[in-house]
Amino acid sequence: MDRLDAMRLFVSAVEDGSLAAAGRRHGHSPAAVTRAITMLERDAGETLLLRSTRRLRLTPLGERHLATYAAVLAAMEEIGPDAPAQAVRGTVTLTAPELFGRRAVMPLLDAFLDAHPDVRARVVLRNRLVNLVEEGLDLAVRLAPLRDTSLKAVRVGEVRTLICAAPRYLRARGTPATPADLAQHACIGLNAAGDAELWSFATLTGAARRQQSVRITPRLGVDNAAAAIEAAQRGLGIVRARSYQVADAIADGRLHRLLRQHEGAPSPVNLLFPHERAGRRAVRALINHLAPGLRKHLSAVERQIAA
Repeated sequence: MDRLDAMRLFVSAVEDGSLAAAGRRHGHSPAAVTRAITMLERDAGETLLLRSTRRLRLTPLGERHLATYAAVLAAMEEIGPDAPAQAVRGTVTLTAPELFGRRAVMPLLDAFLDAHPDVRARVVLRNRLVNLVEEGLDLAVRLAPLRDTSLKAVRVGEVRTLICAAPRYLRARGTPATPADLAQHACIGLNAAGDAELWSFATLTGAARRQQSVRITPRLGVDNAAAAIEAAQRGLGIVRARSYQVADAIADGRLHRLLRQHEGAPSPVNLLFPHERAGRRAVRALINHLAPGLRKHLSAVERQIAA
């Protein structure tokens, strides 16, 4: 087995979570996968992947090797045996928050794949911050302030956290005038246990904006944002949601935007990627495609919620 094959099995084992799954993907036995990883570790002079019967875990050196192996394999795939000099080909991998990914990213990715038939894509939709290097991904759509300064960023817009309720609920229970009024209202929380939550607001005092947190005891708790928003539209209570999640419902009157003067600062939306990944034509082409598309989408969201 050559080194490229070993690298391919290593990356697959990490992605699939087991040696057996990596072997099945590439037509090798688990023993052959073990030998391939052992060969890479022998060359590295250190353990790269901690193996047990239940899980695989990368060592710190293994995380660095994973990123290198993934980049090498992607570059080899992009070059191909007969690729024209400027061909866009190979595999691109990206991650985004689940609902934003479905609504904003996936339609743009569909169009990108239609335009580039030699490109394959792998998408990870997760409502958590994904480590691009550790998980071998090319690109992330991040809806939060930037923390990892080792990554390159392309700003595409911003999202807001809004408080909303259906007209039916407001007719029955009235409209809260201040964040403190929420204690007297039925609220919908984003936790299935129904535990109390702290909702943050900003109150303008003179020229200064003061942060304020209100403790909410949900009448209904769910662990899915789409389900929480749907419950709010049925009139079950007041919901806290991101602007892109409720823009359509606000625009057509199914939800009303509340406590607007107490909203906090919006969160930036960025495309994040390791610097070395942007050198690949497929990744660079995807960034150039996603950036204007997401800017257009987020600008439309701003117009909808302002109506």
